Amino acid sequence: MRKNQTSVTAMGIAIARAVESSKPAPARICYDPYARQFVPAWMYHVLGFFIRSGYAELRGPGVNGFLAARERYIDDVLSGFIAAGIQQLVILGAGFDSRAYRFDLSGRVKTFEVDHPATQADKLEKVRRIFGSVPAHVTYVAVDFNTQSLADRLLSAGFDPARTSLFIWQGVSMYLTPAAVDATLDFVVRNSAPGSAIVFDYLYREALEEAGRQREVGNMRRYRFMTGEGLTFGIPKGTGEAFLLARGFRAARDVNAADLKAAYFRGPNAWRAVVNGYGILLGRV
Repeated sequence: MRKNQTSVTAMGIAIARAVESSKPAPARICYDPYARQFVPAWMYHVLGFFIRSGYAELRGPGVNGFLAARERYIDDVLSGFIAAGIQQLVILGAGFDSRAYRFDLSGRVKTFEVDHPATQADKLEKVRRIFGSVPAHVTYVAVDFNTQSLADRLLSAGFDPARTSLFIWQGVSMYLTPAAVDATLDFVVRNSAPGSAIVFDYLYREALEEAGRQREVGNMRRYRFMTGEGLTFGIPKGTGEAFLLARGFRAARDVNAADLKAAYFRGPNAWRAVVNGYGILLGRV
């Protein structure tokens, strides 16, 4: 993304969450009561119309299904780790993620939001407007993953490697260089207590190499001049678990579109598609 520009992608993802959250409880996959408040009203109404009208599904079949399921799956992972007693939560590339506010973390889990300085400054302004002040249990850490050291920034902000931690890295890896991805995963392995983990989504390398077949990937590349965010990283399909084990994780689970479809798309959502170009990895330290 551009140096002084709030992430356009982060806004789009928040709008997708907001539209999903506006549905009646039996019809929605995920729920984020704050998503709509993080984006301009005009943008919500314009992009929300394209989602509700079915045009977004036509342009990228199954993409909105994946976005909703990704949010729900990572929510479920977080709930499980909170119940297990994690001591720290680190949200990498937080964007307009609201988990720090919609989960009961205050006084229980020390929370860090790590993001690009421009997006984080915009978010902090909106957090103050929504909640009246910055929540005391959240520490905000500004870092550019491609040019700055996560280790230096996070450790200096008070992150404690001796505590059990969950790292959430949603919608970020595909925009980074392979070296930046490896550096982030290496930090987690080297600076996390036993029982810690990272959960993140990723793009299949095949989708990058065959963007003409993966319609939404082609669209994102086409509009890079507007977003400043280019797709650069992918993991070959079916190799996610081996990818994490080779980088020092003791266990890994790779979740694909079929897994997400089976887990969440029942009843009124049974008809919805989940795009088959992405996976979600859970790596345990």
